[in-house]
Amino acid sequence: MAVAASEMDKLSSLSKQDNFPQLNFNDFLNQYKSVLDDLFNNRLDPSELNDQWTMPEGFLDTVLGTNPLSVYVEAQYGGFGANIQDGLSLLEASSYHSLPLSLMIGINGALFLQPVGAYAAEDAKKEIFTDFLSNQRMGGMMITEPNHGSDALKMKTCFEKSNGSYRVQGLKHWGGLTGKADYWLVAAREKKNQDRLGKDIGFFVHPTRNNGIEVLEYYKNLGLRFIPYGKNQIDFVAPDNYRLLPRSSGLKMLTDILHRSRLQFPGMGMGFLKRLMESGMEHCEEREVGGKNLNHYEQVKRRLFCLQSNFTVCSAMCAYTTDNAGIDQDLSDSSIQANSVKALVTDYMQEGAQSLMQLFGAKGYTISSLAGRSLVDSRPFQIFEGSNDILYQQITEAVLKAMKKMKTSNIYEFLCEFELTKKASEYFKEQLSFEVSPNLAQDKLVELGRILARVVSLEFTINLGASGFNKGLVSGAIENLSAEVSSLLTSYKSNLSNKIFEDLSATRWQSCVPSAVA
Repeated sequence: MAVAASEMDKLSSLSKQDNFPQLNFNDFLNQYKSVLDDLFNNRLDPSELNDQWTMPEGFLDTVLGTNPLSVYVEAQYGGFGANIQDGLSLLEASSYHSLPLSLMIGINGALFLQPVGAYAAEDAKKEIFTDFLSNQRMGGMMITEPNHGSDALKMKTCFEKSNGSYRVQGLKHWGGLTGKADYWLVAAREKKNQDRLGKDIGFFVHPTRNNGIEVLEYYKNLGLRFIPYGKNQIDFVAPDNYRLLPRSSGLKMLTDILHRSRLQFPGMGMGFLKRLMESGMEHCEEREVGGKNLNHYEQVKRRLFCLQSNFTVCSAMCAYTTDNAGIDQDLSDSSIQANSVKALVTDYMQEGAQSLMQLFGAKGYTISSLAGRSLVDSRPFQIFEGSNDILYQQITEAVLKAMKKMKTSNIYEFLCEFELTKKASEYFKEQLSFEVSPNLAQDKLVELGRILARVVSLEFTINLGASGFNKGLVSGAIENLSAEVSSLLTSYKSNLSNKIFEDLSATRWQSCVPSAVA
């Protein structure tokens, strides 16, 4: 059912704009959790979040009424300070109840408010942040185009400067919050002449109230149902102060923004994986098969062990991000850690959902079930903001480049000296003591990237254990990561053929069966 108006008013009054600055962050977060707990457990029918492509009536007002986006706004503008740890905690609280809600918060924070805070002109920041805090606005980012997804740097959306303003024109799609966001951050290339666009990237803030962004089509996305996606025609004029100001180049700014966003994926993964772990353990304790609880079976234990390991590794990633991804830090050269974190945690999210579905059995195969919902909602995380296959490839390419500078071709020798893997490398002294060719085939680049991402994550996990996190969970996560590296190494060292056969004749199996004797 929709959220009743009286209940919506009651819930959203907890921390209105005129109240929340009086709260410390922990009090605010507890109130936010209380709102979500009541909203998802008492007010909303789960089918409303999954059977339609729109948010339930009153849902957005209730969530935004708590001013969650104030967490991404610096204190001087009236927010909580844009602290990276607070942002991760907000994402975790959101994803425990709803992965789409957490993504909605993440889009606003990592892809709009943080870039504005880091790169916008002072007068523009003040205007935008004031509007967000006073009027419950939302923002998103548009980079992807119909013909330029992973190949984003060849985008055709362009801008021209004239009389102190910029005209931006193009076609964008798969921008989260299509038709819902009040502000957009739009990426474009400078138009040099009629046929040529510059190589650098510019970002422009555009309020939708000024028109110039027309939704041509809404997509019926498989998962993340209540986040609208679609195709947008772009043609607007942005004033000079609504263009983001890069510290060096637009490309550096782009990679800084994307790396910081990728490093915050564990915030969305954190609450989600915790919910999967708790639900799996509870279900296996209560469910009986063959006269005993499910958690007495070894394969079930293996699945629960992996859920706990994934939760622990994600915790370690959050700890790393907290110390290394503030908006005052330049992350443009942080591809190895950003890509490792984003790719691995999203793989773990999908694997965890698959495991919970298996544990739930038929009970999980409904759209309102946590297991079924988690399966379709977590899958696109492996694709957007960089397909995981591409990110794993980029990890290996970055490592090979660093190895060349170090003048070594032995992967173990490099990992022993590399800042992100010094401690973790000791677990793989024999396994990783081999030479790596600088001309690896693309599939081997991907496979080695999967291995390297786990070694980097093992380093984070070791550091988490040293800071006082549950030693049993850390020990289990280290064991599981080590086992995964061993398994992946077997695949990496194999020489399976990738040959694609173009001749598909003689492929009817029926013709291979002898005719029945009359």
